[in-house]
Amino acid sequence: MIAPRVLLAAFASLLFATASLAQVEASLASADAAVRPGEPITVALRLDHEDHWHSYWVNAGTGYPTSIEWDLPEGWTAGEIQWPTPVIIRDSHGTITGNGYEHVTYLPVTLTPPADLAPGTEVTLQGHADWLMCADVCIPGDQAIALTLPVVAPDTPRQPHAAHGAEVRDVLAALPAAPGDLQISATKTGTSATLTVSGLSSEPATPWFFASDAFIQYDLPQSATYADGTLTVTLPVSEFYDGDGDRLVGVLRQDGSWTSGQNLPGIAIDAVFGAAPIGMVAGPAATDAPATSSVNLLGTLALAFIGGLILNLMPCVFPVLGIKILGFVNQAGSDRRKVALHGWVFTLGVLASFWSLAGLLAVLRAGGDNLGWGFQLQSAPFVFVLAAVMLIFAMAMSGVFEFGLSATGVGAKLQSKDGLTGTFFTGVLATVVATPCSAPFLAPALGAALAVPIVASFAIFTAIAIGLSMPYLLLSLFPSAIKILPRPGAWMETFKQAMAFPLYATVGYLVWVLAGQTTEGGALNAIFGLTLIAFGVWFYGRYAAAGNKPARRRFGIIAGLVVLGTGALFGWPKPPAPNDIVWEKWSPEAIAAARAEGRPVYVDFTARWCATCQANKKLVFSSDDVKETFRDQNVLTLKADWTNKDPAITAELAKWNRSAVPFNLVYLPGESDPTILPELLTPSTVLEALN
Repeated sequence: MIAPRVLLAAFASLLFATASLAQVEASLASADAAVRPGEPITVALRLDHEDHWHSYWVNAGTGYPTSIEWDLPEGWTAGEIQWPTPVIIRDSHGTITGNGYEHVTYLPVTLTPPADLAPGTEVTLQGHADWLMCADVCIPGDQAIALTLPVVAPDTPRQPHAAHGAEVRDVLAALPAAPGDLQISATKTGTSATLTVSGLSSEPATPWFFASDAFIQYDLPQSATYADGTLTVTLPVSEFYDGDGDRLVGVLRQDGSWTSGQNLPGIAIDAVFGAAPIGMVAGPAATDAPATSSVNLLGTLALAFIGGLILNLMPCVFPVLGIKILGFVNQAGSDRRKVALHGWVFTLGVLASFWSLAGLLAVLRAGGDNLGWGFQLQSAPFVFVLAAVMLIFAMAMSGVFEFGLSATGVGAKLQSKDGLTGTFFTGVLATVVATPCSAPFLAPALGAALAVPIVASFAIFTAIAIGLSMPYLLLSLFPSAIKILPRPGAWMETFKQAMAFPLYATVGYLVWVLAGQTTEGGALNAIFGLTLIAFGVWFYGRYAAAGNKPARRRFGIIAGLVVLGTGALFGWPKPPAPNDIVWEKWSPEAIAAARAEGRPVYVDFTARWCATCQANKKLVFSSDDVKETFRDQNVLTLKADWTNKDPAITAELAKWNRSAVPFNLVYLPGESDPTILPELLTPSTVLEALN
């Protein structure tokens, strides 16, 4: 049966759709060092982007905005994200691709505690952040965030939090606002809108308007003129916008500041078209999600078809094309009608898969989820299952066990019912491996499909499916093209075995994906789990193969399934627990700041290649008693990661006459020197050091 081999090769193409899952680090910061009963406090999601990577503003353009799902103590309430002024995001060719943030960004949120908080206690604020991180490629990111703060009396003077408190306050002061002496007006024509700002004392540097909805086309040029204290910005109206379009809402940015003596790069705009100029009231920019846009359906369907056709040449899908041709090689001697039937059945498989995907997206969108193309790969369990399935099929291709008939019997099988079934599921798998890839013309079609009504969305997904399946359908309809292909032979078995190796590599890639989706030990668990799965498959192939005695076969089947199931349970991704320890990056400054506040500090000098370090994490830092003590005592947990060479960490280890990891220190309030813990830790060792 050809379906397993095609499935394997199709999955192998995932290898080429790579991106780092650790390019953005998230944490929770606070403007104030403490909480006062009943008084709002500002915290901020801190996103630290690596160079050339970015996340997105509320109106993202091609991406989607960052969000936070809060899990607050009883009685607490959370406001919306107060979006700082964004920057223009450009790709490596200078083309505008969206609106967002780079480097270190703070997204403030106002939290309001209940009035009955007891001074002298502590409160842990936690949630889960989701974002899209992009460079030349994009990957969804998510991370649990938490911050523990002391509760003080209402009359206690406010102090900035030692870790990033000053930065959060600076961000709050620079949120988009407009001084009352500026006059704002807006007008529009059929294809453009004009924004006028009067009362300026100097010419703004490189002004750019970021619309909060889809009314303005984000990726087209804007023109600006300045004369006599008045700035006029001409904006391109989107031809796809389907809202009322009666006002201009967003942020007007310049490279300098709109006011002297203050860092104010953006002013908030909310102007009704054609209304008399008004003075803007200072306040944060709008946080509503972008308005839904509509499209020229026929044009979008054409783009969707072309995009689906080109998708066959993308790294995710191209290997499938060659493997599917092998199926047509086997069909070369078949009746023309049967060959054509396989082409239509393959197309039906692609169509059914795209319709299922469109239906699932519609259901999830109706439930409020903000999903996009390739969303299933955002699920760590799905990625683990995908890795396990590919590992099993790769071992079958390598001859460890027989998944189905050998290559020499494929041609006959394709002419049976099972052959049609295999062809159908080949179409299904072509869709699965297509989802991580995009192609020219496909992005705008997908963006429209995810925004328009359900009927139009299904039409767009249908056009993509037809484009994707067209090469296979054409080969089946024109037998002359099939006849020039090489005949079946031993080379097919060699090709089958060779195709196992990119599958093994893809398993490694998917484990790397898991490392960015789960806890730090999740990738290690997945590796051990997949190793057990491989052992179970080998056991099955060794003892349950055809020709063995019945008792031996039963033993092989039962033992193989037990080992395989054990591996699946061991490697199954586990989401971070709400009370997991949140580690911050080590630095001498962080230790000094925490000690000045009177906080205990725990420092873990560690490395990924250190087996003892990993054992300590598994046995000690996952202990509920240790986590509860860290939380109750407001311990600042710092990680000094020595996985890669770091001169600062090397110098700190030498300071304590150490040249290896693990190495753990506990700084207690009132004590000048830290407590040095042994290399092999136990929960009781850590608890005794803290108490």
